[in-house]
Amino acid sequence: MDSCTQIVLGIAVAEVCAGKALKNRTFLYGAILGTMPDLDVLVGLFMDTVNGVMIHRGISHSLFLYVILSPFLGWLISKFEHKKISFKTATSMVFWCLFTHVLLDMFTSWGTQILWPVETRFALKTIFVIDPLYTIPLLISVIMVWRTKDLLLRKKYILRGLIISSSYLLLSCGIKLYALNQFEKALINQGITYSEIIVKPTAFNLILWNANIATADAYVLGDYSLLDSQPISFVRYAKNPNLEAELNGNSDFKKLEKISEGWYIISKKNGALYFNDLRFGLLNDTPNNPQFAFSYQFKETNSELKAVEVPKEKRDGKRLLQKIFTRLKGN
Repeated sequence: MDSCTQIVLGIAVAEVCAGKALKNRTFLYGAILGTMPDLDVLVGLFMDTVNGVMIHRGISHSLFLYVILSPFLGWLISKFEHKKISFKTATSMVFWCLFTHVLLDMFTSWGTQILWPVETRFALKTIFVIDPLYTIPLLISVIMVWRTKDLLLRKKYILRGLIISSSYLLLSCGIKLYALNQFEKALINQGITYSEIIVKPTAFNLILWNANIATADAYVLGDYSLLDSQPISFVRYAKNPNLEAELNGNSDFKKLEKISEGWYIISKKNGALYFNDLRFGLLNDTPNNPQFAFSYQFKETNSELKAVEVPKEKRDGKRLLQKIFTRLKGN
């Protein structure tokens, strides 16, 4: 999730764990611990494009790392606070602030390597990386906590925020299952045979959902809005095995293949090869020239093809949001 949401969640969890002992200093520790796992983004800035993407939500989001790190950071906090908080309570606060960060990330499409060094990413794909309807209840509860010193009221406010936001996550799971069922029925009705399907929400809402469907020789993409009144339509994108063959043995291609979990197509434009990650949809669906949200161009560097992310412009995001707003109102 976005940094603002993780900061607010971190503060809320720190308040539950140590509000009685630390009072408003939970805001400091919660904010730091809530964003700490995402420091891998800063490390990625010193790496090439592909390796920077590969490490995101890897070791920094590992449950095993937190088990080791929590006692150490808990000891530092207990010493720094001059016995205001016990080692046990501080360690518990550190662990839950870090762990809830990862749990929340697991609801997004990117997922996390929570069991690192196991390479598998776990992703429920029920919520977009920025969703105000999840964040706002937590933010309001945190503001209310800041404004009062009454311990019972602080606990009441923070628990209310956590219950509302967590209920929203549960709601997202239920809506996803319903959307999945609608996609599956549409595929059956249209006689499309497939081997795998993933369903995820579009930006900032739980009304409009995307589906990626793998068939024998292509990937099929479709949208479904809870407000639709017409059958779901699908667009087919060929897998292009001949273009893939041109990248056989390329290290960046192998890494991107792993990152995308196999959901990609290779395209060619003006003689250059492009790796298109299908999981995050399209910026535009112009016929014969679609632009995917995450696309990488292979450029020759020192006699080797290296993948470089295709830059996105502000107008691309604006067009995408306009398209989503129009489409979520129904077909």
